[in-house]
Amino acid sequence: MTRFYDARGNIYGVVSPTYLRELGIDVPDNARTAAITRKAWAASAIASECGWGSLPHPASTKAHRCDGLLVGPFQDQSPFDLLIINTDGSLAERSGNGLTIFAQALSEQGLMAQGSELRVYHDKPDAVSPVATYIEPAMHERESGFWLSLGRPDFGPLAVSASGISSVVVGSHPFSCLAALTSIDSRWGISQFVRVGNPHCVTLVEQVSALPDNDMMHQSVLFNRLKTIAFAPPAGTGQPCAGGINLQWAARDVGNRVIARVFERGEGPTASSGTSASAVACAAWRAGWVERGDIAVVMPGGTAPVRLQAESGQLQGVSLFGTARLIP
Repeated sequence: MTRFYDARGNIYGVVSPTYLRELGIDVPDNARTAAITRKAWAASAIASECGWGSLPHPASTKAHRCDGLLVGPFQDQSPFDLLIINTDGSLAERSGNGLTIFAQALSEQGLMAQGSELRVYHDKPDAVSPVATYIEPAMHERESGFWLSLGRPDFGPLAVSASGISSVVVGSHPFSCLAALTSIDSRWGISQFVRVGNPHCVTLVEQVSALPDNDMMHQSVLFNRLKTIAFAPPAGTGQPCAGGINLQWAARDVGNRVIARVFERGEGPTASSGTSASAVACAAWRAGWVERGDIAVVMPGGTAPVRLQAESGQLQGVSLFGTARLIP
């Protein structure tokens, strides 16, 4: 059966390939092959396991009961392979909250007593597959969860295969300006592209009031305008990124805190996102808003602790702490 978990308001279903095959959904028993052939089966898996079914439909405009499916593991020991399926049937290279949820599910199955490597397979042509993440059970501020090592972030349009981008210099670093965003709101003129295993565009705003509200992003007019930017074709335009791009907005808070909003490719506005929080922390560091070390990224679904390792003015690594709970 599919088990649903919540990680800071981000909800994923965890389902084994064997169970999907029992339902008549033809999932290959190899993660690499499953990713290559996902167009033949992923949409059916979403329709089968992510619909509202007998549950009452929420007041919001969310079309699905969760933010996607985590299909795996394809083995019974580390490294564990999995696929992250967005609700539009596309694959994601990495999801911080999704991997936290998957680690929790593995722990409950007795498969991850210590640290493990999770390998996410996908079909994006501009990124290496699989994307590996080392996860270690840990405590943080009296919470039991997991630290996810996301590696070294990359910055700029080339890191996310973006094209047609104008450049703007802020301080000593180049940033980007997306005409498609400034046409929606003139305050959205400074953005930083970041890749933390998957691609992000973090727009830095001066005031919290310039952050888009999640309910506002759910409204059809704004949703559709952001969707054309964030989603890959045919749902989006493929501009600036042919494979789509995750959008975030960030405002500076006191100390090493940043307030953020998220619009995910393949999904839309979400209460939180682990890799988005990591990208926001990296962009905030590059803008001089925060120092290396522990940064709190505040989202509607909760606060994500992110840890940045820097040396000689360069970010060397980013880690994310996450917790997840099973939804009865």
